[in-house]
Amino acid sequence: MTEQDEIPPFLYVVVCAAGIAADVGKLITAAQEREWQVGVIATPTAMNGFFDTAAVEAATGHPIRFAWRRPGEPRPFPDPDAVVVAPATFNTINKWAAGIADTLAVGTLCEVAGRGVPIGVLTCVSDDLAGHPAYQDSLIRLRGMGVRFGHPYQGAEGEEFGWERALDLVEPGRR
Repeated sequence: MTEQDEIPPFLYVVVCAAGIAADVGKLITAAQEREWQVGVIATPTAMNGFFDTAAVEAATGHPIRFAWRRPGEPRPFPDPDAVVVAPATFNTINKWAAGIADTLAVGTLCEVAGRGVPIGVLTCVSDDLAGHPAYQDSLIRLRGMGVRFGHPYQGAEGEEFGWERALDLVEPGRR
């Protein structure tokens, strides 16, 4: 197999329901510029108008996953080489840390963490919610599992989300 025949690494992008999710295309573009193939998994609430699903599917060439497959259905994505959760919400962080796999997005995060797949997270959590003891405990637990976190985003006026920083968290040599 030559270098030209190599399959690009596959990145799962998990999108949660936060207003900043409308800009997830920036992450997809940045990942593709770094030669990642991208598949998006969204929380069910994020699918309710938090981002342009048609544009994301067109950009990735894959359907957005948000519901479990039925038995016998083929897997729509290959196994991930890395996972980025952006934006990551209070709810998703807490459910993931507690192992509550009640959605495809959280179930996938639980599975890939168990496999040791590199995971980078950009949170989008208000200061009030970030101060909740359960959230702080969840961050500690996830960090203990090897999950890498970028600078937290609270949505202050003029604050940039920094989509590309999520890629820096999962790429070898850039951590």
